Amino acid sequence: MRFLIAESETAEQRQTRRDDVGQSAGESFAATLHVLEPGAAIDIIAPSDPDEMLPDRSMLARYDAVFVSGSPLHVYDETPEALRQIAFMRDVFASGTPSFGSCAGLQVAVVAAGGTVRPADKREAGLARRLGRTEAGREHPLLTGRGIAWDAPAVHGDEVASLPDGALCLATNANTAVQAVEIRHGGGVFWGVQYHPELSLGEIGAALRRQADSLIEAGFVKDEAAVEKQAVLFDALHAEPERVDLRWQLGVDAEVADRECRTREIANFVTYLVKPTRAHRLVTVEVRPVEVEAV
Repeated sequence: MRFLIAESETAEQRQTRRDDVGQSAGESFAATLHVLEPGAAIDIIAPSDPDEMLPDRSMLARYDAVFVSGSPLHVYDETPEALRQIAFMRDVFASGTPSFGSCAGLQVAVVAAGGTVRPADKREAGLARRLGRTEAGREHPLLTGRGIAWDAPAVHGDEVASLPDGALCLATNANTAVQAVEIRHGGGVFWGVQYHPELSLGEIGAALRRQADSLIEAGFVKDEAAVEKQAVLFDALHAEPERVDLRWQLGVDAEVADRECRTREIANFVTYLVKPTRAHRLVTVEVRPVEVEAV
């Protein structure tokens, strides 16, 4: 299989993240995909960059899936970076290639298809708690394997305000109304989540450190020492995911601690949307009849 990852970070944001955790958000996606599909060929592009040569719709159609990463991008600001991301996502929809996005990647797809995004009334930092299926999500394959309620890594300050026409909200919680979606638009299908199934727990710890000032200002913690204490727990659970004491201190179970559980939505996207779509494409390739000269 052949995957394309679209970074939604700017060049500066990518470098900041590499300095913190050794890889950009798109490279984190690639690392997760290499585990889930070891034989996949993966390309990474950066639509936010003004000099980036982006694939056109015919080139996008040659990929089996497109993944859009998270970032600090605010799609409602209509900056040149945001507008390039949205235009790229419209081409992804038009190409018919299945796509998946997390956090800002979800928000880019929502706006590209006609929905809206706003600053969150209640931001989530570290974990999204007590996620649950909506009526539309009860039997949806994106959430296969999830229980009645689950937690997931999450770091976001924006949220979906309104979904595009015909889109399905698949999961929600008390903080954020839209936590998982399906969007069908312009010939393409997008599945996405507001949380971060692609991230390691160590990356969540690093994100908390990067956002320490804003977390203190928002009242999540009292001071930097409290941020560090929480980040250290994420680092330690990343290193030793079976430790019951660390799970207890963070208040999480296997859905967060175990990589296979944490990445369910990405695995489900590949299994239930990408592979069947790929098989259909292979079967429906045009076969031209061979003309045989009469004897």
